[in-house]
Amino acid sequence: MLKQILIKLPRKLQKSDLLDSSGSDSGNHTSNSGNGAECTNIGNSISSRLSVVKRVSSAVFPASIMVGVEAVEPNLSFTDVSILQKQSLFISKLNLCCEVSDFSDPDKTSAEQDLKHQTLIELVDFVSTGSAKFNEPAIAAMCKMCAVNLFRVFPPKYWSNSIGGEVEDEEPMFDPSWSNLQLVYDLLLGFITYSSLDAKVAKKYVDHSFISRLLDLFDSEDPRERDCLKTILHRIYGKLMVHRPFVRKAVSNIIYRFVFETERHNGIAELLEIFGSIISGFAVPLKEEHKMFLWKALIPLHKPKLVRVYHQQLTFCVVQFIDKDPKLADSVIKGLLKYWPVTNSQKELMFISELEEVLEYCILLKQLPLPGG
Repeated sequence: MLKQILIKLPRKLQKSDLLDSSGSDSGNHTSNSGNGAECTNIGNSISSRLSVVKRVSSAVFPASIMVGVEAVEPNLSFTDVSILQKQSLFISKLNLCCEVSDFSDPDKTSAEQDLKHQTLIELVDFVSTGSAKFNEPAIAAMCKMCAVNLFRVFPPKYWSNSIGGEVEDEEPMFDPSWSNLQLVYDLLLGFITYSSLDAKVAKKYVDHSFISRLLDLFDSEDPRERDCLKTILHRIYGKLMVHRPFVRKAVSNIIYRFVFETERHNGIAELLEIFGSIISGFAVPLKEEHKMFLWKALIPLHKPKLVRVYHQQLTFCVVQFIDKDPKLADSVIKGLLKYWPVTNSQKELMFISELEEVLEYCILLKQLPLPGG
């Protein structure tokens, strides 16, 4: 027993030496105990501040949002990480693709461009398999990546007047960066149409500014890009219903500017094709806002010289309105007569064809026999 007590005694002295590194008298011990109390107070203060930061972080980024935010090396493959890390890798790869590549020189290919292209392919495959989880960080990263790669200002185009301003016969111009742009559009479409996407969260990032920039891209000279935009905007209109009034107003403004100011736009046909589907879904009786779109936007679209480019889609929209309210046929016929092309025989033939279709549709709605039938 005594031996055990003696063995323990040096250990206690050693522990006291740790507390009193100077090995001085009791006065110094008192001073050290005061320093210890001060360190304890500082420690408590730091702990208190950390808890406040933790509470603020939890308020801004709840636990459900913070899951998977930790950075993961973007060069890894989705098959090389665990299920818990795949979401973090997904966001890391999206951030990697925020670097814009320069395709102006076709002979210039870099390792970075190849890496980005391969990463975009991996992202498209990952989303198409349904493995992605679009929580708020993922939605923010997706919208940022799409904005960086897609939103751009097109160079001014020279519009020749040698054929009366009808430039639709010119060869279409194809974007040299389409190989990457197509993958970004595929990603955006997969994101918008994702079955488990929370529209309430998505609308915070796919907002009015995002949609406005997306609509600006309809002026692209590349028909492949306009075709992708047509599908994506239609999906946005169906998914994010809160933005429907804004989309209709924004498209109306594009048409107003085209008809009354520039008469130059590459995407009128695609926009009208979208609206043909939208008009067919209007409830009856038609709202005054919808009738105004017919009177102020669709009927004046018969005025520009480029009407041949989009006349088929325009006629379909007009007929859809008459299907909803046959009384609108009167306004349509008066509009055709107002903008009747007296000196353009090709345009006159188009107007006659549209007028014939409108009259036949009215007769069918009233269940009357055709003249001479």
